[in-house]
Amino acid sequence: MLEFLKLRLAGKSVAILGFGREGQSSYSLIRKAFPEKHLLVADLDEEVRRHPLLSGDMNITFFTGENYLDVIGHCDLVMKSPGVRINHLYPEVPSSKIISQTSLFLEKYGKQVIGVTGTKGKSTTSSLIQHIILISGKDSCLVGNIGSPAFHFADRIGEDMHIVFELSSHQLEYTASSPHTAILLNLFQEHLDAYPSYEAYQQAKFNIGKEQEKDDFLIYHSSDNLLAAHIAGSGSPAHLFPFSLTLKHKPGIFIHENSIFFSDGSSERAVWKLDQKRYLRGEHNLKNIMAAIGACVLNGIPDEAIREGILTFKGLEHRLEYVGEHRLIHFYNDSIATIPEATIEALKSLPNVDTLILGGFDRGIDYRPLADFLSSSGVRNFVLLGAAGRRIGECMQSTGTHPQKLFYINRFDFLKEIVFRETRPGFTCLLSPAAASYDEFANFEVRGKRFRELVKS
Repeated sequence: MLEFLKLRLAGKSVAILGFGREGQSSYSLIRKAFPEKHLLVADLDEEVRRHPLLSGDMNITFFTGENYLDVIGHCDLVMKSPGVRINHLYPEVPSSKIISQTSLFLEKYGKQVIGVTGTKGKSTTSSLIQHIILISGKDSCLVGNIGSPAFHFADRIGEDMHIVFELSSHQLEYTASSPHTAILLNLFQEHLDAYPSYEAYQQAKFNIGKEQEKDDFLIYHSSDNLLAAHIAGSGSPAHLFPFSLTLKHKPGIFIHENSIFFSDGSSERAVWKLDQKRYLRGEHNLKNIMAAIGACVLNGIPDEAIREGILTFKGLEHRLEYVGEHRLIHFYNDSIATIPEATIEALKSLPNVDTLILGGFDRGIDYRPLADFLSSSGVRNFVLLGAAGRRIGECMQSTGTHPQKLFYINRFDFLKEIVFRETRPGFTCLLSPAAASYDEFANFEVRGKRFRELVKS
């Protein structure tokens, strides 16, 4: 990777835009390749000037504070971190000027990468694929949105290593290369506060397969109408492997005779029997499993390792995570559910939900379909948080059919008394908010951890 960077960045003035985890790893690797190169470092936070990683480096010019984006006009290339938003600067900034750690990494290692994106399920699917590959005895690393920045592994990647890369829409925005195996799980309304339109968010996701070639693989959920329509009109030269719970694709991944089958177009075989034990519950996780099976088969992982991997993978924190039984009530933490579709899937996956905790930061998502579903569900109690919770409750009341109790609260910690008072013994309390957390918490992980603390205390 060092030699690649030397060629790619030689003779160019480079700015690192955003100095969080990814920006710091970009700086470290670029500095190894160019010990004396003058770099520009830009961040909204003024404290970046005193960051210990930069201590003693005299070859840096800083752009910090409210005008930190001015750095874009003072360099040849901008190494942008995913969290930095510059959409509002178009069309003044040519996309050719913006690079990223993701784009450089895919340019160098794309043929070894299994890339996973989608609005929901990408962390679970990426982790399951990584788990299966390691069980098979092959070398692998998990990078990107879920794990370490890709550059952390730059000096450890051999020719035979499988690289599993979880890719967010922000990471995909400025990519000019695609992974050898690309997975598109789904597309829902999400991150509407970060994009000028839902269509702009979709286009960022579609970049995962935009530069694929005829020897590459594109795995996608064919029952997702947005994905199916895009791929049908894209003219992708890649080998297409759709998966679906209801459609039988050849080639593809499909369900037949109570098993998940893989077909390469000329032959097919059962890989996983649906009546086998698995920790990943719910229909949505069954789709994640199908995508993982496709990726692993296409990358030469034996069926035995795939079966063992599915059998032993216990899932991730904050994703239908069983918190435990307290006062005879079962508690589940699904804090990752930040959109209505995820909450609906969670309720379909769990029996006997008596109390549902919803709401948080309001991003303008359409909650009417969720309200219709909830009003006709068997859930008796709804604890509704913040602005999003109030709007969900108002949508439920407007249906005129809801018989449930609605409890509106403004602080997360207030839910504890309501939950233990109202939830019946032997039933389930589920946190599945259908909303972002950052009205009160930094992210969904912090929200989920606080939920566990409240329950267990």
